[in-house]
Amino acid sequence: MKNQEIARIFYQIADFLDIQGVAFRPNAYRRGARIIEELQEDVAKIKQRGELTGIQGIGKNLANKIGEYLKTGEIGLHNRLKREVPPGLLDIISVPGLGPKTAGYLYKEKGISSLEELEKAAKERRLRQMKGFGQKTEENVLKGIEMLKRMKGRILLGEALPIAQEIIEEIESKCKVERICVAGSVRRMKEAIGDIDILVVSEDPGKTMDVFSSISGVQDVIVKGRTKTSVYLKDGLQADLRVVDLDSYGAALQYFTGSKDHNIHLRKIAQKMGYKVNEYGLFEGERKIAGETEKELYETLEMTYIEPELREDNGEIEASQKGKLPNLVRLEDIKGDLHVHTNWSDGTESIEDLAKIAQGMGYEYIAVADHSKSLKVAGGLDEDELMLQVKEIRKINKRIKGFKILAGIEVDILGNGELDLDDSALKEMDVVVGAIHSKFSMSEKEMTERVLEAIRNENLDILAHPTGRLIGRRNPYEADIDKIMRESADTKTALEINCFPDRLDLNGPNAKRAKQMGAKISLGTDTHAASNLYFMKFGVGMARRGWLESKDVLNTWSAKEILDYLK
Repeated sequence: MKNQEIARIFYQIADFLDIQGVAFRPNAYRRGARIIEELQEDVAKIKQRGELTGIQGIGKNLANKIGEYLKTGEIGLHNRLKREVPPGLLDIISVPGLGPKTAGYLYKEKGISSLEELEKAAKERRLRQMKGFGQKTEENVLKGIEMLKRMKGRILLGEALPIAQEIIEEIESKCKVERICVAGSVRRMKEAIGDIDILVVSEDPGKTMDVFSSISGVQDVIVKGRTKTSVYLKDGLQADLRVVDLDSYGAALQYFTGSKDHNIHLRKIAQKMGYKVNEYGLFEGERKIAGETEKELYETLEMTYIEPELREDNGEIEASQKGKLPNLVRLEDIKGDLHVHTNWSDGTESIEDLAKIAQGMGYEYIAVADHSKSLKVAGGLDEDELMLQVKEIRKINKRIKGFKILAGIEVDILGNGELDLDDSALKEMDVVVGAIHSKFSMSEKEMTERVLEAIRNENLDILAHPTGRLIGRRNPYEADIDKIMRESADTKTALEINCFPDRLDLNGPNAKRAKQMGAKISLGTDTHAASNLYFMKFGVGMARRGWLESKDVLNTWSAKEILDYLK
């Protein structure tokens, strides 16, 4: 949790400095933020060992700032900048296409210092009169503001789940608890989270609540009692802890996991059967007949157990009643990662180091998919560099036993649908991952044809992050996703669930549609640092929300099976 808090502050410092027009220093803070959030160890433990400046990219200045936060819970520079820069400008730079320098211009030249003022100016068509703005930009600003409104008060699953796990670990380390579990939308693996709900069965509720209300990261205690305590964490996220009795644990877990629509449907079924169901149990009159486990509750209602990720009232109850629920893919089914980056482009690890880390996680293979030449900002590879990398991969494969590195590339899909590298080079690859990184504002017809043209290239194996969304930062580009899915199925081009927390693209509903159309799914963490390999759990969560089974997901196959299918 400390790592995330420090990274968030460093990012804000960088934005504030950019708004003020300060040169160079913002990049140092952004680089430091990325390093801190990607650490696999608690930064406080590294500080205790005196090893902060031993981390590449963390110099004396940043190390001092980290130490200041760990000691006082705040950073003086951050506080000063918050006083100097209107806080609303941070909201403005969250609008897609508006960076810190644009926010600074809007404030200094036009007095726009909040999202509300920006929206008013856009609706009154005043933005198009400003330097660097036009009608299309103005329209995109309004679309971006709507997206931000939908995300208000929510954080990414990739942030919420680690926080929930840290809370649970701290409670378990200090209290004797019989059962404990995260509930709510975190347990259902939704992409964006409004709050964190945790349920516990404890022999000492008072002590458990004391521990919860004093965990690191708590900003304020909203309410504290023997059965429920609510707190605000330092990032503004609310977390609730409920202590329940053992014989009601399953019913409470089902109730507080949701979703609301799933629970309403379940209550109606219970009522038709003469029962009443709530967070305390399943009752026949005044007699409790189920409640200690979720499985018991569902079975009493003549259903098979429904996995949390499916509980959206999207046909899962009917499938359960008929005994036709899918046997969902599990994290332990995953044999490898089909989209990782190395230091040959914009990753931080060498090919061999990343392979050894993946092997240590129990994987059988990874597919190296560094960027292609058009993405110069990411150090993209041209044809000659790619062939050198392939040779290097073949050499490393001879040294590593029981593991295979697949030679791949994340090749840019150009505006006309052509791939960024020559077919002669792509034919030499084990896996070719295609992706769009530019010209997101094309019309639906143009974008659809662009993607279809790429899919029809016999060398393209996987379409990466197929809708192009960045959760809370960029809407999906306009395209006929059904046409794309059908063409992918016909050409045996897999569709990716990109596991990076701000992408999770395809999402659950789209993954389900892809399966129904016959397309296979590939999971790729889009790893740029070793810690990103653990993002696989988020991609698996999306796959489960999409009703996917092992047979639907390439990553559950052996490397030979994948290559045979793709080629």
